[in-house]
Amino acid sequence: MTDIVVVGSINADLVTRVERHPQPGETVVGEDLVVMSGGKGANQAVAAALLGAAVRIVGCVGDDSFAAPACAGLVSAGVDTSRVTTVPGPTGVALIAVDESAENTIVMVPGANTQVTADMLGSAAELRRLTESIILLQGEIPVGVTNTVARNAGGRVILNLAPVVPVAPATIRVANPLVVNEHEALGALAVLGVNLAGAVSDPEVIAGKLIGAGLRSVVITLGPHGALVADGALVTNRPAMVRVPAPMVTPVDTTGAGDAFVGALAYRLAEGDTLEEAVRYAVRVGAFAVTDRGAQPSYPTASSELPEANSAGVAR
Repeated sequence: MTDIVVVGSINADLVTRVERHPQPGETVVGEDLVVMSGGKGANQAVAAALLGAAVRIVGCVGDDSFAAPACAGLVSAGVDTSRVTTVPGPTGVALIAVDESAENTIVMVPGANTQVTADMLGSAAELRRLTESIILLQGEIPVGVTNTVARNAGGRVILNLAPVVPVAPATIRVANPLVVNEHEALGALAVLGVNLAGAVSDPEVIAGKLIGAGLRSVVITLGPHGALVADGALVTNRPAMVRVPAPMVTPVDTTGAGDAFVGALAYRLAEGDTLEEAVRYAVRVGAFAVTDRGAQPSYPTASSELPEANSAGVAR
């Protein structure tokens, strides 16, 4: 039985380390170049599978030399790749530079990810059967596919609207939860047509606006400050909100940490955790992921010792 079905992107990550990120028009020298498995869909699938979930991914790779390294992490983690389709043209690629403070810049070239279709899941009835538990979606595949899958999913939809793309408002409202960072949360409000008059910087205010726009639940990730959980079902006309602090760790590379969080969240929800319980686990997985280089290579397994959250929520 599949616990989680991911419909999402599969990339090869080309990663280099730099002393600092260049200014416009400037050239800096990278230390080396490493090719790793990546893509938000693949990252989240691997994160969940390494922790113990049974995961299937639906996506596309090209017929080029990057296809094999793009899929290597999925295969190694035991993800079911039987619905990964090879299409003519290039595999998706992300060009990633990581500086000495562990911050990254990313240029993503979608490649084969633009050729993902809802037909790859079969008829509407088959799609519903394939997604009877958790269905995990992101913003790196065609918007029409995300809308169709969300509309026809048979189970619980988790939407990580990253990057922010113009999905149908109904797609955002079916998410349980919508997972976004603070910038993406504002983008989601714009997609929903919510008036953003005035400066909005308080995560609680943003989450309240999202719940007020008809969402079931929202998780706003706050980087080293953890996450905010808002559940519109708990208190009538006033969403219950909980701040979940993150562990204090020394970051090495933040690439893919958000995807580790989302994959861990999906895993724990599939295991029956409440949303708050799942987020408390996911912030620990996300913190673990920043302590090593790369995205998928930095993810913990079920036997890894995760850092403990600090109750004060001190930034790492």
